[in-house]
Amino acid sequence: MKIAVITGASSGMGREFVLAIDRDYALDELWVIARREDRLAQLRSECRTAVRVLPWDLTDPENLVLFKKLLETEQPQIHLLVNAAGYGLFGTFGEMELENQLGIIDLNDKALTAMCLLSLPYMQQGDSIVNLGSNSSWQPVPYLTVYAASKAYVLSFSRALGRELKSSGIHVMCVCPGWIRTEFMDRAVHDDTISYYDRWYTARQVIDQAMKDLKKKKKVSILGAPVRRQVRLVKHLPVDLVMNTWCKQQKKD
Repeated sequence: MKIAVITGASSGMGREFVLAIDRDYALDELWVIARREDRLAQLRSECRTAVRVLPWDLTDPENLVLFKKLLETEQPQIHLLVNAAGYGLFGTFGEMELENQLGIIDLNDKALTAMCLLSLPYMQQGDSIVNLGSNSSWQPVPYLTVYAASKAYVLSFSRALGRELKSSGIHVMCVCPGWIRTEFMDRAVHDDTISYYDRWYTARQVIDQAMKDLKKKKKVSILGAPVRRQVRLVKHLPVDLVMNTWCKQQKKD
């Protein structure tokens, strides 16, 4: 049985990945993972491929055990693993709840790492892992402090894992989008700490680019010439200058 596994599949980027994979690949099943079972169930009517609904919170270690056991039972070939589950909080670090900040790390980093490790024994030459990073993966971002750091981990992890897996023929790509209009922003923005957004894209635009880049075996997918220029620029500028520029844009000292 040849499958794709997509986390964060109930909305936003994850949902768009499900629909794109359904359009572009001939697979036996799509395993869709997220907390909201009703949202996942809706995907069945939108996909031509069979959809297996797995309503799991991946920050709960017991659900990672369930995933491991399911793989052992079904013995699928995971042709594509997409780690799109994640969230962030924008605001002053010292004013936000500890539980919420640690939750970002638990989902964006720990769960992603676990999903990769658990899936690898079921992957082979020609299969791929796609991890969702961010434009904030490239530099420290005040007022997105933990979120940006969590996405820097995703980019670094993806690059290193891709190098390790090169000889096995398993490809790893990190998607690093700019500002995206999804439900993610509804949760992330809870005050006016962040007020400047230079350019918006849609989830569909990001995923369409990611699918093209995946077929080209790119290691990083970035939508939009302005975002790519920014990435090139911040690689060469002093970190303090990058942070100072960002803070000025947000009208922070």
